[in-house]
Amino acid sequence: QLQLVESGGGLVQAGGSLRLSCAASGRTSSSYAMGWFRQAPGKERDFVASLSSIGRNTFYADSVKGRFTISRDGTKNTVYLQMNRLKPEDTAVYYCAARSGPAATTAGYYDFWGQGTQVTVSS
Repeated sequence: QLQLVESGGGLVQAGGSLRLSCAASGRTSSSYAMGWFRQAPGKERDFVASLSSIGRNTFYADSVKGRFTISRDGTKNTVYLQMNRLKPEDTAVYYCAARSGPAATTAGYYDFWGQGTQVTVSS
């Protein structure tokens, strides 16, 4: 069983940056494709970014492309989401997820989830 714990959320002004971390335990996260999703109040959980387990294939939602970067530190069993030039519409709870298999953009394909971390961007 893989456990995921997110951290790094907070309140930031528009144009600022945050780095979210997703620490994995129980198994090696590099064996899994990893994803970041977000959910704003009253809305569905949306895909943000994903990273393949093998190689360095990354995928991004159009709304964050060029501003967000997903990466992995295998030595720390941690996945990151660097978020730059944040906008008020980026405000949401951000979730880390893992799956056995290729990186995916659909939440339902992921097997393991963290508890989420709140990101609030003020205008």
